[in-house]
Amino acid sequence: MTQKKTATPKKRPGRSSHHTHREGRCMDLLRRLSGYIDDELPSDICREIRRHLGACPNCEVLIVSLRQTVTLCRHRPTPQLTPVDRMNMRRAILTAANAR
Repeated sequence: MTQKKTATPKKRPGRSSHHTHREGRCMDLLRRLSGYIDDELPSDICREIRRHLGACPNCEVLIVSLRQTVTLCRHRPTPQLTPVDRMNMRRAILTAANAR
């Protein structure tokens, strides 16, 4: 079986290999990732996210991986769940929600 090559972010000239995370900056990006990938955010916020991605290799790798995952999921058929699967899933969600 052959393995697919995964896209990796390209190194940009002049970009520091050391990134100092500002308090909460990466977490702020994580909260907005879905809207960013789905192109649902205002352009000023998208520019801010792209600036952060240019300075943060960890977040850049994360977003490349997430985009690949979303693409794969969109091209796969949705599995049919049995009533037992639905019940187990509902139970797991309620248990997780109550644990908070």
